[in-house]
Amino acid sequence: MHGVEIRERLAEQTWPVVRAMAMAAFLVTGCQTDPQKVDVQLPETAPEVKTTNYTKALGDLGRMSEVYDRPQMKVMAAPVGDVTGSSSATGGEIPSDITEMEKSTLNSIGGRVLYVPYDPVSISNLQALGYSTFANKAIPDVLVTGGITEFDRGIETRGKNTDVGLSVTSPKPIAGGWLGQTAGIEYGESDKYGVARITLDFNMVDFQTQSGIPRMNTINSMEVHKAQAEAELGITLFGPTFGTKGSIKKVQGRHAAVRLLVEASMIQMIGKYLKLPYWRLLGEDTPDPVVLEAIQKAYYSVDDLQRLKVAQQWLYIWGYPTAMDGTMDSKTGEALKKVNPSFKSGASSIDMDTFTKLYVDMPYDHAALGRRQQLARMTGKADSAVAAEAPTSARSPQAPQAAQQAPAPAKAAAPAPQAAQQQAPSRPAPAPAPAPEKKAASAPPPPQTPAKADVADQSASTTAPKTQKTSTTTSAPVPGSAGGAVGRMLKEGDW
Repeated sequence: MHGVEIRERLAEQTWPVVRAMAMAAFLVTGCQTDPQKVDVQLPETAPEVKTTNYTKALGDLGRMSEVYDRPQMKVMAAPVGDVTGSSSATGGEIPSDITEMEKSTLNSIGGRVLYVPYDPVSISNLQALGYSTFANKAIPDVLVTGGITEFDRGIETRGKNTDVGLSVTSPKPIAGGWLGQTAGIEYGESDKYGVARITLDFNMVDFQTQSGIPRMNTINSMEVHKAQAEAELGITLFGPTFGTKGSIKKVQGRHAAVRLLVEASMIQMIGKYLKLPYWRLLGEDTPDPVVLEAIQKAYYSVDDLQRLKVAQQWLYIWGYPTAMDGTMDSKTGEALKKVNPSFKSGASSIDMDTFTKLYVDMPYDHAALGRRQQLARMTGKADSAVAAEAPTSARSPQAPQAAQQAPAPAKAAAPAPQAAQQQAPSRPAPAPAPAPEKKAASAPPPPQTPAKADVADQSASTTAPKTQKTSTTTSAPVPGSAGGAVGRMLKEGDW
């Protein structure tokens, strides 16, 4: 009996030791047994197309320029970089040169926006070799300049720590004192958070006069964040201690943030220049005052007849075919009521709020683009793509005056609105004209049909006889009201 009691007591004392050794063996075998054979696996990824939140908006901007029938805009991007010097001081935390980002952004718009590269060294080398001349080169209308003007790193920095622990102590020795008498658990975590701000400035310059175009600029800022977190867990089992620790650090890409700023800035600047409601592409509800002022100026610069003619063409883009003779018939009134529920039924003219809403909220999908092309054929205009590219080949440094005095053939029909005004007084309350879809199968429309359904171009065409000036006066850029390319001198026939 005495021997049995001794064995039982030894078993009771050694059992905790066995359990502790088994746990330690389990942890060791669960890990890499040989530290020199430690390994790590790297994931393999395939190349992918770079897309951002504005990739779709850039393509939509190009299609919008065609739906709104804007003139072709030839834009050159000047070298753009970091003017703060932070790219060198921070070891490349922000890019030192963002010119390629700007080029890719401009070239991805398409539509009526034509990107012209700035590469004097390549052009000079090609000329020296006799491979190229300026005969067929596109001369830009505008030049975009800019740079990274602000990079504030420590706008906000925060940190916090959390530590939690619990332990118990056995009143009696364990395993004959071979093990400790304390068991516990400890947990700790710490977080750090920081905010920085990047600001980009862009300005648009008239290429021929090398002067800034008023109000054609953007200043956009973006906050970028970085955070770091650590966590640690420790367990003590009557002597042996086991623990684990992890940390992670995340930094929002500064270069990716700069690309977003470049894309947003180009959408804003091109949209303002072409007088397009670009804010719809950015998901914003606040209209640009520069574009709204251009619409208001166009509204008040023409009479009720011309306003309604333009509105009827826009209604066709909306998908509401009506007469295009400037008559407020029932069909036109119903269509305007659908566009703007606050439009007063029975009104004889279109109010400015409805005129603005008709322009600003105009659809710009592919169906709307198809209706724009149908409208161009019905009104006897040349194809929009051909008309937009017509002035390009005529302009060259060898003959700048000839290029300026040779308007595109598609714009030669601009005096048509004046003929419509001469015929309007003798017209006694005509009956509604046939719908546009019926005109498509007949001969070209009568002279009173406007040659261009455009906010700024309509105002220019009706006021041209009263504001005829010399080339010295008309060479000044007028981005708020000019319907043609602002970056070149406009003649009477260009409208």
